[in-house]
Amino acid sequence: MRRLLAIARKDLLLMVRYPLLAVSRVVEPIAWLTPVYFLGRAFSRGADAVGFAAWTGTGDYMAFVVVGWILSSYVSAVLWGMGFALKTEMDAGVLESNWLAPQPPALLLVGRTLASVLFTTVTSAGFAALAVLLFGISIPGRLLPAVTIVLPVVVGLYGLGFLMAGSVLRMRDANTLIDIGNYVLGLLSGRDYPVSILPRPLIVLSLLLPLTYGYDGLRAALLGTRPLVPLPAEIGLAVLFMVATVAIGVWGFGRLERRCRIEGTLAQH
Repeated sequence: MRRLLAIARKDLLLMVRYPLLAVSRVVEPIAWLTPVYFLGRAFSRGADAVGFAAWTGTGDYMAFVVVGWILSSYVSAVLWGMGFALKTEMDAGVLESNWLAPQPPALLLVGRTLASVLFTTVTSAGFAALAVLLFGISIPGRLLPAVTIVLPVVVGLYGLGFLMAGSVLRMRDANTLIDIGNYVLGLLSGRDYPVSILPRPLIVLSLLLPLTYGYDGLRAALLGTRPLVPLPAEIGLAVLFMVATVAIGVWGFGRLERRCRIEGTLAQH
């Protein structure tokens, strides 16, 4: 824990040195979602999106989208925190020397995400408050079930982060890999819309992604939308997702990292 907190403290100091970064993390989603707000109003009857409510169980389409973006910010924090941290150390030429320290490389990766997750929590709260003020959304749901499903989902994301970090080690290209992975996850798991509107082959893929149930369960708890399966079942799936992905991710990262050591490619970038 001392090692993890030391890494997180170092990263947090870097973030504090650039306060405009926090402002951009709050304002940028608002800029992206403003066209969505006006487009949705154009297809709404009064203040209620009747067609959207028929698909989801709620007419507040902006609250639906905002909740999805908040959870997706944690997805980005973990994937970029692990994958891009490795690329930064490769470019600086310190990856091998850092990994010679007496701790497993996985611990270094987890430490690099702690400050990012904390930073994301603060900026997401600011983003949600600004969205309530500007878009007039309402999030009246139950906080405890929401936290119950979000915590295992965020922990489970570390498994995906380990796999992403191992792939960055092998391919030595963080930006393209993380951008594509982040985009495809959001597309298939229903970040911006209910997955029930997808074509049937994509619905099958979506239902195989545990992150889909994270988005769906969080909205059911906070907004009262109709869940794909009962909420307790979605919480159980989130816990299974956490255990399975972390185990697979650590195993996969270990295999890829060991292959890079054998080939002597850790210092390449």
